Order: sequence, then structure tokens, then C-alpha cells
Amino acid sequence: MTTDGTPDVEAVDISGTAAEPSAAAALGVFGRFLTLWVALAIVVGVALGQWFPGVPDTLSRYEYANVSVPVAILIWAMIFPMMVQIDFGSIVGVGREPRGLVVTTVVNWLIKPFTMFAIAWFFLLVVFSSFIEEPLAREYLAGAILLGAAPCTAMVFVWSLLTRGDPAYTLVQVSLNDLIMLVAFAPIVVFLLGVSDITVPWDTVALSVVLYIVIPLAAGYATRVWLLRRKGRGWFDDVFMKRIGVVTPTGLILTLVLLFAFQGDVILDNPLHIVLIAIPLTIQTVFVFFIAYRWMRVWKIRHAVAAPGALIGASNFFELAVAAAIALFGLQSGAALATVVGVLVEVPLMLALVRYANRTRDRFPTTGPVAARPAPS
Repeated sequence: MTTDGTPDVEAVDISGTAAEPSAAAALGVFGRFLTLWVALAIVVGVALGQWFPGVPDTLSRYEYANVSVPVAILIWAMIFPMMVQIDFGSIVGVGREPRGLVVTTVVNWLIKPFTMFAIAWFFLLVVFSSFIEEPLAREYLAGAILLGAAPCTAMVFVWSLLTRGDPAYTLVQVSLNDLIMLVAFAPIVVFLLGVSDITVPWDTVALSVVLYIVIPLAAGYATRVWLLRRKGRGWFDDVFMKRIGVVTPTGLILTLVLLFAFQGDVILDNPLHIVLIAIPLTIQTVFVFFIAYRWMRVWKIRHAVAAPGALIGASNFFELAVAAAIALFGLQSGAALATVVGVLVEVPLMLALVRYANRTRDRFPTTGPVAARPAPS
């Protein structure tokens, strides 16, 4: 860190002896046990739907333009703390080390959505056709498509920390991702859903993008700028971000409880489907990681850029995927269930990839050009 509290963006020397942060310290109680919390949310949600059906029935009445108002509020609660961390000014000056951004961008937007579609289609509609009826399999495929079209935003900062990544460069990668997501998410989703013979109106997808990307992104940016000017970076990082840290996990868990209250019958009738959905999602995650990671190694990109960049594509912006699935297909849809399975498998799988990246650190350069350092005053 610099003296004013901002990250020092010089190339990270990872050959030193500084202790590597533990997964426990970086993830915190919620992140460390995310899979457990999701599993508990499944149990509580299913029990709520079965024992108190009036609760989800009542909440489902509060809708506007086919969007659940309670769910929208919870989704905003999940996304806003992530968006307020994004500093789009960090994009300026990355020209000194552009190759990491090239790999991340190409993999995220020209490879990942289409490999997700291909892998999920093959398993859900071909390999597992004896276990899943085709209409439901296509709903699961729609959920997988939504996951594939939304590369990770928030958790990447954790993966970057665990792999001793360059924090400033990671911020640039995430910021660029968000800018591209504003214009690319809807067209990619509509195209792939159309290929899958799933008809979704453009206006519905556009509404999802506005509700769950544009609005929270604009609100997060405005809040960030205002607070930095009024309180300073130290207060923003050490006080504000810690105070709102509980908002995202609370919103996520409450959303999942509500989602599974509607999904209870599906889960109780088809528990095998959870496992079947998880298989292509797992294969896709590992496959995309190794494409990006190997490409970075061939280009001799330093590990502090390569590891976080590969992990961005491997993980998903599951909050957006869940929100879009609910808005497009409803709380009770197979698409919504598939996106939640993505949440269930992501953390343990990503931690395994983090461990692999750390074990293979010596295969990459340890230093490189400065990513983005302001000129001295």
C-alpha cells in the first residue's frame, strides 16, 4: 500500500518469503463456508415452501413487469457492495502490460459463453437424456448459459489475494469486464438461448441488464465517488466497506431461501438433478481455467497477472446469473435452479484451482512491467 492508502500497483515480486494469506483469512466466515450456507439455505427454503406455503405465495404477488420486487431488492443488496468497489479510473495506464487483459477478455467473451453452451448442451440433452426430460433439460441449459455469459466480479479479489496477484491489475481486469458486460451480456444470452430453441424477448433481457447491472453499477460508482471525496480512502476502505460487508452474504442467503421455497417440489422429486447439473458446470470451470492459464504461460505473463486472470473466467458472476434467471424464467424454473447449483459448486472448486495455481507459480515469470503507476508529482 502507498502512504495515502491506495494499492501499490508496481509489479509484484512473488519470489520473496512473505507468508501467503490463508484461505480462511481471505474468505472470512461466510466465504469460507459458502457451500455450507448454500446447503443450509436449500434446507430452510425447501422446509419453508413445504411447511409454510403461504409465505412464498404471498411474496410472489409483489411483481412489476414480471419482476419480483422482493427478489429485486435482495439482488440489489447482493450486487451493490461489489459495484461500489469498482474504480473505472484504474483502466487508464494499463497499456504497459496489455497481454493479460487480452487473454482475459478473449477467454471471457469469445470462448467461455460458447464452451459453456456446448458442454452443458452435450451433457444435459445428450448424455443425461435418460434422466432428465427434454423441456426441463433445456431450462437447465438456459441457466448454464446465464452463468457462462457472466464472468466473475467480486470473488476474483479473493482469488487474487490467495494467489498473491497484482491487486491493481486485478481491479483493471474486473473493471473492464463490467464495462463489456454492460453491452455484451444481453446479446450473448439472447443468441445462445435462441440456438437452444428457448425464446426470450429482448425487452426482458434488457430489463434484467438495466436492473441488475446498470442501476447498481451507477449507484455504486456515484456512492464511491461521493464517499471518497467526503471521507477519504482510508475511511472508505476501513469503515464503510467493512460495514456493508454483511449485506452481500445476507442478500444472497435470503434470495436462495426464497428461491428454494419455490423449488422445493423439484428438488424433492429430482435430487439426482442437482448432481447432474453440477457435472457440466464443473467440467466447464476447469476447462476455461486451463485455457486461460496455459495461454498466459505461453505468452510468459507474470504469475501475479496470470493466476487472477485465469480465475476470472473460471468463476461466475453468479449473483447476476441468479437474478437474470429469476427475471427471465421465474423463481420456480429449472434455469433458476441451475444457476443456484453454480453457487453450490463454485467455492470448493475455485479453491482447488487456487491451490493448483500456487503450486505452479514457478512456471511463470515473477516480475514484469509496471501495470499502472501514476507519474510522480
